[in-house]
Amino acid sequence: MCPACGGRRILAHCELDTLSIAHLDCDAFYAAVEERDNPELEGKPLIVGGGKRGVVLTANYAARKFGAKSAMPMFQALKLCPQAIIVRPDMGKYARVARDIRALLLTATPQVEPLSLDEAYLDLSGTDRLHGMPPAKTMARLVKRIEQSVGITVSVGLSYNKFLAKLASDLDKPRGFAVIGRGEAKSFLRDKPIGMIRGVGPVLQARLIKDGISSIAQLQDADGRSLTARYGEMGLWLHRVASGEDHRLVNPDGEAKSLSAETTFEQNVSNLAELERILWAQAERVSARAKAAGIGARTITLKLKAPIFASKRAVRRSTIPRSFRMSSSVSGACSSRAERSELRTACSASD
Repeated sequence: MCPACGGRRILAHCELDTLSIAHLDCDAFYAAVEERDNPELEGKPLIVGGGKRGVVLTANYAARKFGAKSAMPMFQALKLCPQAIIVRPDMGKYARVARDIRALLLTATPQVEPLSLDEAYLDLSGTDRLHGMPPAKTMARLVKRIEQSVGITVSVGLSYNKFLAKLASDLDKPRGFAVIGRGEAKSFLRDKPIGMIRGVGPVLQARLIKDGISSIAQLQDADGRSLTARYGEMGLWLHRVASGEDHRLVNPDGEAKSLSAETTFEQNVSNLAELERILWAQAERVSARAKAAGIGARTITLKLKAPIFASKRAVRRSTIPRSFRMSSSVSGACSSRAERSELRTACSASD
């Protein structure tokens, strides 16, 4: 058993004492908080989300075994996992728990960059002198403190930059602690699909595959200048991260200026009612994040891509006098007469 964190997995790595960039991610955060507060839920399939018209905010690992996952429409998740217990989200409670976790993170380092309620980057450079131990041990103790004082588990990725730390935190969930060092970064990435790169969404992925690029190895072997010429700044970014390079700093002052939810369909959707249902689900995702963060907004932007718009997206913005964060307000702002007309036009073009 590890004397630092109490874990039974032994971790050894030749670079362990030199890596200082960490990504910490709570395991199925909303569901974990509900299980903590109601032990009868533990081990049972659990989905936190709205009614059948809503969207899954998170599913615990028991429900994920059946295919339920975050951002999935509730009706679809319930088809996959009809035995799941549904719990309505309590965003105020989740925000309070997130603040407790944030306070613990700050005991490890002041360089904490929150990404959302349940995840953050930490730069522990120089903290070995403060804590009398390397960053890896500091993170192990932090994980144990979170489990003991907050009552939920987290996963940690440790590396030498943000891209690889984020990647590592997903490798061994739940309650994982994974490390990617400089020595193996490029070879580790080589056989991975391009979709593993953060920022490569369905649209860019489809474009890359159409151009014959499906693996990170192909990005590593490509000429950086040709990728830049073809894909602009994104091409340069792809070439760098494919080789394990990421020069972004952990920014504790990185306050989010906007909240968004986006989806790409595998096939064109030409039914107006179906598009409006999807719009409601996206509105619920944005609303939940705004409530949890305790913020509101006055401007809503709707982006829509359809054959009639060729390679461009239709972008419509609505600004109202008062700030809001309710899903009905978000959806309503996106469903004005002008936007509904735009949706109908897109539906006609997709038929």
